[in-house]
Amino acid sequence: MIKKLFAMAAALFVTATANAQFEQGKLYLNGSLTGLNLSYNGTSKFNAGASGQMGYMVADDWLLYGMVGYNHYGAKGVSDNYYLGAGGRYYIEQNGIYLGMNCKLMHTKGYTDVMPGFEIGYAYFLSRTVTLEPAIYYDQSFKKHSDYSTIGLKIGLGIYLFND
Repeated sequence: MIKKLFAMAAALFVTATANAQFEQGKLYLNGSLTGLNLSYNGTSKFNAGASGQMGYMVADDWLLYGMVGYNHYGAKGVSDNYYLGAGGRYYIEQNGIYLGMNCKLMHTKGYTDVMPGFEIGYAYFLSRTVTLEPAIYYDQSFKKHSDYSTIGLKIGLGIYLFND
């Protein structure tokens, strides 16, 4: 009985904390690690990447952001790539889950690709402003779907700051 009450109180606390964090007017900063054998596409076996995001909460629960990133591939004959992009997220306040869509302009040796993508993740608050953000993502390649479209897992560290 005590365990159940404690679990309910903890769930209420987490929900109340999450509700206060996704307010209009906040700045968002994020650094993410991708790959580390946690993503797959048709041309590479090992993949490690890093990305940065900066955004703004344009309304309660709605984030718009820009991103920049780099991916390194360990497979022979596969070039590293760089990308710029923009995206948006919608946060479900009650539990911290977010749904996101983005579009990247990716460049690698020999070609450039436009890659729309989507993700589903969870913003787990470590403190009032800092989150751990695991997410599953999918990026669709227009260059060659079977070789360059990617599904994977990324782990991010987000910071939500008031823009006063």
